[in-house]
Amino acid sequence: MEVAHPTTPRWAQTLGRRGEEIAAGYLREEGMRILARNWRCRDGEIDIVARWGATLVVAEVKTRACTRFGSPLEAVTVAKRTRLRRLARNWSAAQRRPVPQRVRVDVVSVLLARDGCWYVNHHRGVA
Repeated sequence: MEVAHPTTPRWAQTLGRRGEEIAAGYLREEGMRILARNWRCRDGEIDIVARWGATLVVAEVKTRACTRFGSPLEAVTVAKRTRLRRLARNWSAAQRRPVPQRVRVDVVSVLLARDGCWYVNHHRGVA
């Protein structure tokens, strides 16, 4: 059986998918209703679209196995946060729904520690 090495793109892809699963489960446990995952359009991708009460939440998931190059939150630039707000409008238009009055951009940081445990940090309202 072939095992991907932690520095290969395939390993990173697997890590990212697992992080998104963990993030979606976490958001559900927090009371959010997941509306879409990995929604794409020509302008980009939204990892998770959710509803929390009357608020539409667009969540960017960042998964890391170490913080050598910074925290997962630091990887979400101002430009990315701005793009996520635009993508929220695009998603609403594609669903033929009016853009909710309250739209929030969150970042869910998922860290795989050396001990094999997953740690989740939910950063609300980053944009």
